[in-house]
Amino acid sequence: MHKLVRPEAPGCLSRFRHGRDNWRRDVSFDDKRKIWEKLEAMQGHRCAYCEDKLPEDRRHIEHFRQQSSHSQGTFQWDNLFGSCEKKDSCGRRKDRTTYRNGDILKPDVDDPDDYLQFLADGRIVPRNDLTERQRHRAEETLRVFNLDHERGALRQMRRSAVQGYLRSVEDLQELSESDESLYFEYLHEELEAIAGQPFETAIRHLFTAH
Repeated sequence: MHKLVRPEAPGCLSRFRHGRDNWRRDVSFDDKRKIWEKLEAMQGHRCAYCEDKLPEDRRHIEHFRQQSSHSQGTFQWDNLFGSCEKKDSCGRRKDRTTYRNGDILKPDVDDPDDYLQFLADGRIVPRNDLTERQRHRAEETLRVFNLDHERGALRQMRRSAVQGYLRSVEDLQELSESDESLYFEYLHEELEAIAGQPFETAIRHLFTAH
């Protein structure tokens, strides 16, 4: 999970009204295509929560606040994200989990880097410098989206994603001791190269933790 910058709303959403229209019945395939264009502009081809890639046949438009409890947000642009179809995590898991509104991070509002630290072994942990309230939100986010289950697939997927960069990190560490300006130049190049990749945050934290 990483900070997202939300673009302007797709124009098609302005046609729909809470209490009159139905998401499943009235939002056409073409409407959803236009919504996806904007979602992809915001989050690339990655899940807004786990950052795994989003194949077109294994994704859905996600209501951050559930339609069942917040129907007035059904057609609100700032309530929509693109989520993967994993049953045990992300949007599908959230909608089966009990939590209080405001207790989980919203990635177009909150910066997850302020709350979460991604480790080289695939784990995600709350940062050490959090207030009690911030720690609660970090822990609830990990729980509700099930982003860091000990035996879950996501932890292993993140671990695999960072493994190929371990040698590059070691080389950069050595360079930092001999030529600081060249170190920052190469670090910038590495961070640019991983931009938009699945599990980018886990890889980025590997590079910037040292």
